[in-house]
Amino acid sequence: MIFHQTLRRELSFTTGGVFLILVTIMITTLVIRILGFAANGAVNPEDALVLIALATLGYMAVLLTVSLFVAVLMVLVRWYKDSEMIVWFASGLSIASLIRPILSFASPLIVIIALLALFVWPWANRESTIISQRFQQRSDVSMVAAGQFKESAKAERVFFIEELDVDKGEVKNIFSAENKNGRLSVAVASTGFIENASDGAKSIVLKNGRRYEGIPTQPDFRILEFVEYDTNIQSKNLLDPAPRDREKTISELLSDPNIAAANPNRAELLWRIGLPLMALGLVLIAIPLAYVNPRLGNYTALFYAVLIYLIYSNLLNLTQNFVSQGKVNVFMAAWPIHAIAFGIAFLLIRNRINPSLVWWRRQLPSFLVNR
Repeated sequence: MIFHQTLRRELSFTTGGVFLILVTIMITTLVIRILGFAANGAVNPEDALVLIALATLGYMAVLLTVSLFVAVLMVLVRWYKDSEMIVWFASGLSIASLIRPILSFASPLIVIIALLALFVWPWANRESTIISQRFQQRSDVSMVAAGQFKESAKAERVFFIEELDVDKGEVKNIFSAENKNGRLSVAVASTGFIENASDGAKSIVLKNGRRYEGIPTQPDFRILEFVEYDTNIQSKNLLDPAPRDREKTISELLSDPNIAAANPNRAELLWRIGLPLMALGLVLIAIPLAYVNPRLGNYTALFYAVLIYLIYSNLLNLTQNFVSQGKVNVFMAAWPIHAIAFGIAFLLIRNRINPSLVWWRRQLPSFLVNR
């Protein structure tokens, strides 16, 4: 009981610390990226915090997987380095005694990773896409605000209205600049009103104003005075975009009957299911990987851990791409990577329990055997 409680307590603190560090790094990266999108006009600056929160929720499963793997490795490496493992081994425990308490600690987190990958990941991606698309699909009239310069969604038109009466639909002192087909057109007027057509289209009608068209240094530059000038504002229906593979729910992915040819839906489902399996495989590999050989240094295990995670994660993504392109059948791609990971974990644990029982050790060079 003392052994289990000590291990569980250290794993909890270490996992929480690593997770907070990774979340902080993730949020910092997202702040820089999304604020860049907002500065370029791709997203609404008012939605920046919401988009950052949704993106963080979407990647929570990956962050939790890495946190669990690193935490198990760090705790066991410290135990080896501080000779605590020698004390436990002298008390009659073996490396196999680590498996049960570590899995009992990791199992709830692996379930959470599965729920995040299956449900939270598509929901967060879907909400982010809807927020971004609705900002891109906004109508020009929705941007009109008194006393502010407002740019259209496609950056083709700029409005400025000094006064706006929403109830009457009247505007005063209007400025409109439009760049179309390489020609600049500027219209100014003292008064105007917003006109709603029967088909849903909207326009701003400028009254008693002047229009400047062209480049002042060119001979085709024109100055026109008008009594009424109709500035069309295209009305756009705010339709939700069709969901991408990463935004579809489990039922939508499973409803696709096509399983033979290239199938992005099955590939996405394969990745979501593979994430908790990868977390389990990494935890099992971390148990024997944490062994510290004084001749190789205390941080050798961390180097191998980074290498193993990168290989495992990239193989999972590569398999997803192959299934999406139809190069590999989904049933053939579902099990090999995880089976190899579990097999490596079994061989490494068996090696730590009794090296003489592992036949392949005799085939390896001595410097690899000592590892």
